[in-house]
Amino acid sequence: MSPTLRDRGRWSTLTPEERADLLTRGTAAIFDPALRESVLEIVEDVRENGDAALLRALETFDGCTIEADGIRVTEAEFAAAREQVSDDLLAAIRDSIAHVRRFNEQLVAKGDWSFETAPGLTVGEKVSPIASAGLFVPSGKGSYPSVLIQLAVPAVVAGVPEIAVIVPPVPGSGGTVDPAVLVVADELGLRDVFRANGPAGIAALAFGTETVSRVRKLCGPGSPPVACAQVEVQRFGTVAVMLLGPSESLVLADDSADPRLLAADLLNEAEHGPDSTSVLVTDSAALVAATELELAKQLDALPEPRRTYAAKALGENGGVVHVADLTEGAEVANAFAPEHMQIVARDEQRVLDLVVDAGEILLGQQTTVSMGNFVIGIPASLPTSGYAKVSSGITADAFRKWTAVAKADHAALVASAPTVFALAEHEGFPAHAASVRARLED
Repeated sequence: MSPTLRDRGRWSTLTPEERADLLTRGTAAIFDPALRESVLEIVEDVRENGDAALLRALETFDGCTIEADGIRVTEAEFAAAREQVSDDLLAAIRDSIAHVRRFNEQLVAKGDWSFETAPGLTVGEKVSPIASAGLFVPSGKGSYPSVLIQLAVPAVVAGVPEIAVIVPPVPGSGGTVDPAVLVVADELGLRDVFRANGPAGIAALAFGTETVSRVRKLCGPGSPPVACAQVEVQRFGTVAVMLLGPSESLVLADDSADPRLLAADLLNEAEHGPDSTSVLVTDSAALVAATELELAKQLDALPEPRRTYAAKALGENGGVVHVADLTEGAEVANAFAPEHMQIVARDEQRVLDLVVDAGEILLGQQTTVSMGNFVIGIPASLPTSGYAKVSSGITADAFRKWTAVAKADHAALVASAPTVFALAEHEGFPAHAASVRARLED
């Protein structure tokens, strides 16, 4: 039986090229010149032709022919969606929304702040929501109401007044938007929901069309073309959250891990798509052998196309990296900077202290990635492709901005004057000094 996990070898002996093959996952596809050229054609078409370009992209890429008045989801569709969602799914949606809401309400509870940094000098920040946000919910390999929960609840809690949602139609449906996604939007009071192809929809949010309003910031996970479109539209002034690309996970485990549960967790993100990545990092050869046996059984039980997706995520894109100990394992994790990370170790707190670069960290085998995706409430729309080294998951903070506020009395002005004068003279700004000096002469 051929191994399910690609054996990457020992981290300490991998060449720079072998390490790069593991660490640069996803980016080659997203930044592929040919893909960029094709995505730019769509982006420019939307920028120049608005709704007509959205309709063209739907017909070309989704096999869906509609009129311009069909871009916006109608009230009748919202009502029909309620009838199509089961009671169990509705309860799950509400439970998930509640957990995500509670997490984000803690973030915004602090609000504005200030303190006296020197006698007579008060500094602080005023916190405000951004004016508008665009959310992209993918629909290519499945339907994802959980993604809209993860994106929209933080925006709502942050107080964003204008929220637009782009959802590609369900493949082969003739233009239908997933009813569960519409129920999420309805539960949150969102009515600006639009059906559009991925890259074209991103462009519509960035530029605005006759139907879709332009937004100041957009975010949402998606395929390489969607991620590429988000990169490109930033050249025109709309901010995008970098980089929510193909799903990925890394499990750092010692021999205390249960191989059966470990295999299940490795498959969790692996089943997302053929561009997903799933990695095991461990110091136990025995654990690898036992996990291989479990993976073979559990992989065989998956339906297609999930089985094929998972096999590629484990056998080509990801695999197993052997380390001397979990200290070296944490080094691998920080280099990889995974979207989702799970730590299974006897001394998980020590290992947690060593990991600084990860979108989320889940501790122990009772805390699954699926729980993080659906119900815990922590962000599950997370940076991929190593961007966890410089950015964070989508929370209310992604939809807020901080404006510094300061107030000085005359005594504080006097105390600050020597510093202003010295730096203004050195940097060649006489008017800077004069603005203070004029007040000292009063």
